[in-house]
Amino acid sequence: MSTSSSSSRRERRFDREANGTNGGEEEGSISSHEAPNSTTTKHLRGREEDSRDAFFFDESLQHLSFNQDGGCFAVGTDSGFRIFNADPFKETFRRDFDGGGIGIVEMLFRCNILALVGGGAVPKYSPNKVMIWDDHQARCIGELSFRVPVRAVKLRRDKIVVVLEHKIYVYNFSDLKIVHQTDTWGNPRGICSLSPTQESCAMACPGLTRGQVRVELYEPQNVTKFIQAHDSPLRCVVLSLDGSLVATASEKGTLVRVFDCHSGCLLHEFRRGTDRAKIYSLAFSKEKEWLVCTSDKGTVHVYRMPEGSIAGGGNGTTVTRSNNSSDNIASYHYQVNGDGYAASSKNSSGYRAPPQSPMTPKSPSSMLQSVISMGVSANVLPKYLQAERSFAQFRMNRNGDASTGNYGKTDDRTSEFPENSFGFCKASFSTSKENRIVVICADGSYHKLEFDPVKGGSMSSVNYGRFG
Repeated sequence: MSTSSSSSRRERRFDREANGTNGGEEEGSISSHEAPNSTTTKHLRGREEDSRDAFFFDESLQHLSFNQDGGCFAVGTDSGFRIFNADPFKETFRRDFDGGGIGIVEMLFRCNILALVGGGAVPKYSPNKVMIWDDHQARCIGELSFRVPVRAVKLRRDKIVVVLEHKIYVYNFSDLKIVHQTDTWGNPRGICSLSPTQESCAMACPGLTRGQVRVELYEPQNVTKFIQAHDSPLRCVVLSLDGSLVATASEKGTLVRVFDCHSGCLLHEFRRGTDRAKIYSLAFSKEKEWLVCTSDKGTVHVYRMPEGSIAGGGNGTTVTRSNNSSDNIASYHYQVNGDGYAASSKNSSGYRAPPQSPMTPKSPSSMLQSVISMGVSANVLPKYLQAERSFAQFRMNRNGDASTGNYGKTDDRTSEFPENSFGFCKASFSTSKENRIVVICADGSYHKLEFDPVKGGSMSSVNYGRFG
């Protein structure tokens, strides 16, 4: 992008459509002061429930988000935004506006381009606009306007995705031309995930029915997949970095499911707990070996991704999952049938079971194995008993500096805080160490956790800090 001459500046306005809440269409507009070009962006040098659950935030914090690889995170406040390095924890830059709040901050890796949406009591920009901010120039270089509030924004080097409550728009980053739009089930939380790698481009969002996930494979296939992931409405959806896997959780919050994006097959089913919970975030590790989950229960769960879980064709209707207990492995063959799973089971041997956490109680799995060994059909058991439990866990106290790794235990510091009192938090895998997790919370606390990749169990807290 050249800024040396005013003649190179291109003013564009396009009449677009923004979806209304009733499924109809309303007019919107897009203004590009200078079309951003990813090849010329510069790295930051030495600076780097409203419907989005804002009611959990501290009064000065409006938004929390990691960048595409989890190496940084951004915080929107009632006076601007801040950028932090995730590991090691360090504030790298802050931008304060006079009397203006930022409700959404979306980074583009570590470069100077960000997407901003106004928020807070006195928004800096309209909540109906996405402002493309160039921090190198300290000004907005593009603007996308809609007739309804923007719920989320996702960026990659070649695309901008804008999420409204009933519609999603996809634009080219280079010229801000719209390339795709799709209707969704009611999406007030702005549920959407965009893969960041150059090799492939995938987007996952709510489909057209309750609990359905829509996966758009833009490159190289340019196809659409619909996956009926849950009975209940979706709560969280995330893609792996390469866009090959999608993890989902529903409003119920007891199960986390992982699907293959290309075939639509159910690969893994993980058990978060038996009580309802609000899943706040899901994130894959870079190599897709691990999946981390946070919820309003104040716990962080890490799941190991077993290998060789796929069976059957690519129509997303037949999968095999394995659940080990003691010395045997019970394999369940699930046939997707409407909103449920009819299961048959058989005992097998000769396969190495994925390692289990020593903190995982043996009795539920052993009981399940005993029931199956007696020939009782697995479909009479609740789904959460058939799912794999977490490999590593961490329980946070309300006051973060007193955090402990005593999962499933209480002491004098934790008993005064009910589990449902925990606020919004997000987790991502560290870019510095494979078995390290960074957790950021809406109370302004920062947690760096580590888990044993062989034994699992309770995670340890290796660093605690505050950013708000």
